[in-house]
Amino acid sequence: MSQNNAGGGADEVLNRMLYNETVELELSYRQKTLAAERRHVEEERQKLYKERMDFDRYRETETKRIESDKRLFEMKWKILEEETRRLADERRRVEKQRKFYEQVKRELEMTAEPAITSGDMFFIGVNNEVALKRRYRDLLKIYHPDNLGGDTDTIQEINREYDCLRQKFA
Repeated sequence: MSQNNAGGGADEVLNRMLYNETVELELSYRQKTLAAERRHVEEERQKLYKERMDFDRYRETETKRIESDKRLFEMKWKILEEETRRLADERRRVEKQRKFYEQVKRELEMTAEPAITSGDMFFIGVNNEVALKRRYRDLLKIYHPDNLGGDTDTIQEINREYDCLRQKFA
């Protein structure tokens, strides 16, 4: 019986050694697995950090682009408003000139002086070449056929009189 006890003690020591080795192997495996998981978590954390930095840069760039587009739009809008105001003023001025020349035409028709032709009335008071050119440009703006109230016959009359007066001043 002592052999059984002696043999049983050796088995127990062997079992304990095997148990300890198994525990050590399992602990070593768990440590390696944990280290691998830590590396993976760290890599994922770094990827997320990089993505966040990239997103922040993208957001900042887009914010600057939007602000720049907004400033550009505001500048264009101001220019458009100024041009619209200028065109409205120009339209009022041209309409005023048109009414003036129509009034002059009516008055001349009423006086019926044979010395003044209908083309002459557009250039009444013009006494030099600079004034002639200025009046001619103004008349073209008013009576050009592409304008709303333009008239082809009137433009032909103005052109004939302009050519005559230009030769006279030259």
